[in-house]
Amino acid sequence: MRERDGTNNGHLDERTAVLMLHGRSVPVLAGFDLDYKTYSWAEALAKAGYDVFMMGLQGSGLSPRPTMNEPRNVNPAQQNLLKPRPPGFTPGSPYYPFQLTNSNSDRDELNTVVDWIIHNRGVKKVAFIGWSAAAFTMGPYAVKNPGKVSSLFLLAPIFPPDGTSNAPASLPLPGFPMFVSTKSGTWNGWGNEALCAGQREPAMKDVVWDAIMKSDPVGSTWGPVGEGLNRIRNFVRWGWNKTTAAQGGVLGGSVPVLIAYGEHDKQANTSSEDQELNFSVPALYNAIAGDHKLMVKLDCAGHSVVWEMQHQNLHNLSKHWLDHLKVDGKTQGIFDMDTNGAISPAP
Repeated sequence: MRERDGTNNGHLDERTAVLMLHGRSVPVLAGFDLDYKTYSWAEALAKAGYDVFMMGLQGSGLSPRPTMNEPRNVNPAQQNLLKPRPPGFTPGSPYYPFQLTNSNSDRDELNTVVDWIIHNRGVKKVAFIGWSAAAFTMGPYAVKNPGKVSSLFLLAPIFPPDGTSNAPASLPLPGFPMFVSTKSGTWNGWGNEALCAGQREPAMKDVVWDAIMKSDPVGSTWGPVGEGLNRIRNFVRWGWNKTTAAQGGVLGGSVPVLIAYGEHDKQANTSSEDQELNFSVPALYNAIAGDHKLMVKLDCAGHSVVWEMQHQNLHNLSKHWLDHLKVDGKTQGIFDMDTNGAISPAP
């Protein structure tokens, strides 16, 4: 966990604690605290006076990565990417033939951090900011623990409206502990959503990858020399769907919710016959039962808006939300944000 405390010593009794959680493949520091120009979201919030925490779940970033130092535990279909081969590595079946973590372990880790912040910083509740697959952890946690969560800001949330509600019959679930991704695969996948002129700076290809590798001291030594591979934990998830989102009227009730996403986001909005992979951001907005809910679509933005030209507008949107829990003076509704940061009701 990293902290950026922007609270003035004279206002410690008014401290607002914000907890930021990463998604599936990008370590928390590369996503939220990128040391390049104005891209650090955490720094922007700290400068606005917030006490900002960023946590990495087990298996991600600089957090412990059990079983992930062993290259044989890479997805067998991807072991061909380990060239040149790490010393002693021979492709084959994983030595640990299970997925690494699950929804229960992730939510338990989140709870540990929330309790630590509440106890050590003297706050009653914590404001959540989550990107992408963080919704699987923060959404259900907020539903079950509304007394600890002041608000929920979800960027490009992954939400399968008809996803499973129940845990597998037995855990750990068979499989493998990790995937890997390459620099070019990461950049090109992001590029499929860069459809506007100037949407992303060319320099970001190196800046972002270098930050990811800085959070992965082992993966950075695998694969192409001087480039490395991004190790991505494999986790089994459940309990985040239209039933969960509506449960008890908590979301949009005692826990106000703001959802933001890019208009070109093809990862948070999909079309799949597999209900576990059929994702929809608007479906999440519709599923939330409470009235205090807002959704903002960002023009000329993709799933990786934190590294795109809209990033400062995103920072400003989150600061306004944390200050007022409103958008355009309203506590409910669907809006568009243009590239100048101007917000208007969606047509």
